[in-house]
Amino acid sequence: MIEIQDITFQYQKKPLFKDLEMTLKPGNLYGLLGKNGAGKTTLLKLCCGLLYPQAGRLSVFGRTPHLRQPAFLSDLFLVPEEFLLPPVSGALYRQMLAPLYPAFSAERFEAHLREFELELPGRLDRLSHGQKKKFLLAFGLATGARFLLLDEPTNGLDIPAKGQFRKILASELDDSRIILVSTHQVRDMEHLIDPIVILDSGKILFSQTLEDFSSHYSILHGELPDGAVVLYEEQVLGKSLSLVEGELPGALPLDLEFLFKAVTTHPDRFTTAAPVDAAGSTRKEVAHA
Repeated sequence: MIEIQDITFQYQKKPLFKDLEMTLKPGNLYGLLGKNGAGKTTLLKLCCGLLYPQAGRLSVFGRTPHLRQPAFLSDLFLVPEEFLLPPVSGALYRQMLAPLYPAFSAERFEAHLREFELELPGRLDRLSHGQKKKFLLAFGLATGARFLLLDEPTNGLDIPAKGQFRKILASELDDSRIILVSTHQVRDMEHLIDPIVILDSGKILFSQTLEDFSSHYSILHGELPDGAVVLYEEQVLGKSLSLVEGELPGALPLDLEFLFKAVTTHPDRFTTAAPVDAAGSTRKEVAHA
């Protein structure tokens, strides 16, 4: 379990997070959505121990990230948006790093490379950006680490590779793992990420499972029933596409991009999507799917 309690963090004199709270539970593939600059990458770095909060408590499977203890590092893998690979062969990279992950599976690593149509490469630093991304994703997903953090994982992948990635990612989720995918490319991850967390300006605006969303909201295209409470709407094909309160007949499947625009445009209308606890704090717990 990942527990974030009253985290405060700022860059020099620029505040980002204040009293941030969130709980992530095993068996879920979380989608962390937000605009550029919303704080997504910073939150991932805090979870990895690459940044240190000025206040609050952060626990990853009972360990404190910023201590960077070997047992913590062997149970976590981060695929950053921007990265460099060393001037070594793919085989040597695996030989050097795989022993750091006790649950690493060479069989799964090779299977993932095949899915990506990528042979075990020679010099990693000579690969294209997309090939480097495929290699690192294949390795990271094969580590067996219980906490996987993927920052904009589809950036640099072509359309076929994005489909292959979604297939591989779905196969890697089990009841012991937490996978946290940070992205602003919501179309690439639709129908895969659940629960959904929407972050904006360092605040959690929305945190729900898809099942919870469907029981509290509906997306309707065209004429609305009498008394419908409209939270957001836009014109699509000459008719209103509306997000309304309640589970209503004729609702369309969830459109993540539409939901994201609705929440970030009118965050005050979605306060119930991230309920406070009985003590009245700003606790925002993402429910287990």
